[in-house]
Amino acid sequence: MPGSANSRQVLTMEMSDSAASVSFGKKHGCYVNRTGSILLALLFVSAVVATGLLVYYYAPRIREAAYITSQEHPHTHRESTTTVAVAGVGGGGGGGGEGEGPKKKPDVRLPRSLVPLSYVVKLQPFVNGNFSIAGSVEVEMKVMEETDNVTLHIAAINTRNHTVKVTPSDNRSGPGLKINRHSYDHVREFYVAHLDQTLMKGKTYVLSMDFDAYLNNELRGFYRSSYKDKDGNEKWVGVTQFQPTDARRAFPCFDEPALKATYEIYLGRETSMTAISNMPKVATKPIDGQPGWVWDHFNTSVPMSTYLVAFAICDFEKMETQTRNDVQFRVWARSEAISQADYSFKTGPPILTFFEDYFSLPYPLPKQDMVAVTDFAAGAMENWGLITYRETAMLYDPRASSASNKQRVAVVVSHELAHQWFGNLVTPSWWTDLWLNEGFASYLEYLGVNHAEPTWKMMEQFVTMDIQNVFGLDCLESSHPISIPVNHPDEINEIFDKISYSKGASVIRMMSHILTEATFRKGLTNYLKDFAYQSAEQDDLWRYLTNAAHEDRTLPRDVTIKTIMDTWTLQMGYPVIKVTRSNEGTSATITQDRFLLSKKSSGEGHKYRWWVPITFTGQNNPDFEATQPELWMKSTDQATVLSLPKQDQWVIFNLQETGYYRVNYDENNWNLLVQQLNNDHSAIHVINRAQIIDDAFNLARADQLSYRTALSIITYLAKEESYTPIRSAFTALNYLNSMLKRTSSYGAFKKFVLKFIIPLYNSVGFKDNIDDPHLEQFKRVLAISWACKFDHPDCVSQSTSLYKLWMENPTNDSIIQPNVRDVVYCNAIANGGEKEWNFAWEKFLSSNVGAEKKKLLIALGCTKKIWILSRYLEISFKAGSGIRKQDAGYVFGSVARNDVGRDLAWSYLRNNWKHILEYYGSGIFTLPRLILSITKDLNTQEYLQEIKRFREENADSLATAKRSVDQGLERTVNNVFWTETYVPIIQQWLQDEGYFSKLKSV
Repeated sequence: MPGSANSRQVLTMEMSDSAASVSFGKKHGCYVNRTGSILLALLFVSAVVATGLLVYYYAPRIREAAYITSQEHPHTHRESTTTVAVAGVGGGGGGGGEGEGPKKKPDVRLPRSLVPLSYVVKLQPFVNGNFSIAGSVEVEMKVMEETDNVTLHIAAINTRNHTVKVTPSDNRSGPGLKINRHSYDHVREFYVAHLDQTLMKGKTYVLSMDFDAYLNNELRGFYRSSYKDKDGNEKWVGVTQFQPTDARRAFPCFDEPALKATYEIYLGRETSMTAISNMPKVATKPIDGQPGWVWDHFNTSVPMSTYLVAFAICDFEKMETQTRNDVQFRVWARSEAISQADYSFKTGPPILTFFEDYFSLPYPLPKQDMVAVTDFAAGAMENWGLITYRETAMLYDPRASSASNKQRVAVVVSHELAHQWFGNLVTPSWWTDLWLNEGFASYLEYLGVNHAEPTWKMMEQFVTMDIQNVFGLDCLESSHPISIPVNHPDEINEIFDKISYSKGASVIRMMSHILTEATFRKGLTNYLKDFAYQSAEQDDLWRYLTNAAHEDRTLPRDVTIKTIMDTWTLQMGYPVIKVTRSNEGTSATITQDRFLLSKKSSGEGHKYRWWVPITFTGQNNPDFEATQPELWMKSTDQATVLSLPKQDQWVIFNLQETGYYRVNYDENNWNLLVQQLNNDHSAIHVINRAQIIDDAFNLARADQLSYRTALSIITYLAKEESYTPIRSAFTALNYLNSMLKRTSSYGAFKKFVLKFIIPLYNSVGFKDNIDDPHLEQFKRVLAISWACKFDHPDCVSQSTSLYKLWMENPTNDSIIQPNVRDVVYCNAIANGGEKEWNFAWEKFLSSNVGAEKKKLLIALGCTKKIWILSRYLEISFKAGSGIRKQDAGYVFGSVARNDVGRDLAWSYLRNNWKHILEYYGSGIFTLPRLILSITKDLNTQEYLQEIKRFREENADSLATAKRSVDQGLERTVNNVFWTETYVPIIQQWLQDEGYFSKLKSV
């Protein structure tokens, strides 16, 4: 039972350097005399006996070998990532000596003397018991360089050192090599077996050991998740999340992506449970001496990285089918939610076969499982053949889930299936090139969904969801290159961000248009075939794409993809292309500069220049489909463009925003674009309309265009019917809304924006219609959200009335349509009191739909009652409150966005940072998001000083949030500058346009 597990958590020992122990000591330390050592030995023996009795009586017996604690349990301490490594550990890949100073990050890479060939892993987790795990591992290794030790990654595992054995592969049953001692470096997470003889180059050996581990509650490694069935009984699940560096928490291994091997997995389970792993099950046998328990044996895997190994033990139900190419396709969920897996079950197989056709490569495994997990840190994880998802990313209930929920399911399923080739079949050699995984999957996800749902206009949505979104981050000095050297796990975790995902996807889309889709696909296919089951670096991909481009003559022979793409992946940021037309208009000078929101210099002496693909069209003969570059800016400052129309006709550069850059024009061309938008906006491609709006407002923020011009761009907006430009416009207006909200200009600004909102609101109506086109539903949600945000009487009245009707009929969940629930819930709770809040809380606790629970969780942060918000923040970071650890970020973000709650959230974060850090651990996704949600709209000198103090006071404990804090600080500096500089300008414009109301004077 759990109590027994707790007793093991606090058992920590420091043992001698014998062959049956792990060493924690440094070279210096304290010493005891002979009598003292005898007493210590007796205490040690007593502790071991006591532990053995506890394990014997409170957990099913697994094997007869004595339990030996050889590592501090991870729950007993939380080492600082800046601590130096333990001295005296052999074979440790460098770094970490005592003289290096406390701030130096240790080198956590394994020595290259050994590489793994195959693993046999046996694990018996007591999912319904005390959460302990009994395990064993055999790893066959090839010697690349002579060495006298075996060094593996290991964390949160207790080794049974007397079971460790190293033998030649051809004599596994022999006595094995003598092991002089075992040691463990908890900073670098190394286990080292120090041998009495040298392992010979070219030979293969096998290391085997038994160990004990723990199903943690940290959402990483092999961890536990829970849910309640329809009768209210708590049920437990064991599931894995290994990316990037947590396979070592489940079994000792070579935990680096390039060190691929095959895996033979055995999982012990109760007969009432089901076990799943990467490969199909080949046999099930009873566990001797344990009635009701069996071993499931899974087929040997293809060669793969440790972070893709996966297993789950659960009592879930499944749906099953065969794809067109005979791949077994199954989806799993708890029994009360399995019907919600119907959409992903129907969508997954056609997307899988689409990628088989796209890459001209069959799916590499015989089966594909997808599992919805109630507790999951990320959105999903692409484990090969066993993809795991947060419930909101895989489950869809048309009675409760919105169109955006449906799209999210399709996008995430497509993203993870794309990874089965890009990332799984071919893996980056190191996390420096994580973007090759995530950028490609983030681009290909759109292609997969576009195939499955062609009416959703996914390639149009890409521009607002990815390019324009990441532009807002990549214009900061605190951004980072796509391909960035990383070493320590904290640094690796930090780059799971928009730059790796959305910028990566954007430059890949750009590359596809540069080469043409056919050439691009040809290069990808050749790359995947030649590097199958291996690892690669970005230069390998560039070489294959260059070869395809030269064969197809889509790139000049003297140009390589590496030459072009290194300028986009090895330096951060992006350019703004300034187009200055001649007096006649028929030619233009174009220049490039790094686009920054601030006026600071572009880097420390680094001259940012890119190979920029230039595309353009003119009013005299518009062609928005010509997305292959007409000319290149070859890392030059300036170029000349000819063959433009006369000066009374507009030109547009960066067709369909396929290039990863902004465009600025001279005043005359901007005025011509304003005229065209007002006269006939449909003459400009829908994506370029979105581009013009987004570029104009961000150029104005950066003091490169007047706000008068930017605001005049959207005067046509009441006529706009397409979702994408409308979304770009309201994204731009949202920044002005955040900055002006606490100024005297806000009333006038609201009047100005309502001029566009009311016609849009009236055209789409408040009442939802799920039969409308997909983007029409999105447009309605956008209109209603802004109308209620700006207190439009009809919107607020409809929201509060519907919510009241629901409270009067609480069992009728069809009163409020799924698409408008976010808006209705939030506005009704904001305009209500404790009664409305409590009703939503009860609905949150009782809901069986992940998407609905998320809506309610966010809406609960909309209340204007400070004491309720304060209580809500406190319970969100507390175990057992009903709010899952994975969801606390939603609560915090909602309170932070609330005008009443912003200061409260900021105070809570500062005062409780240590508690939050302890609650989340490294917080690969949550910690950065907390920082972003609270800092993005701060715009006073007082806040700026508070962020600086927060960074200074927590310099050693920011973990994966360090970069986010730096970005939050820079954003706040920019916001303060903007407020001081542009509020008077906006105020004057609003006054000139007649939006200010005159107050009567006495």
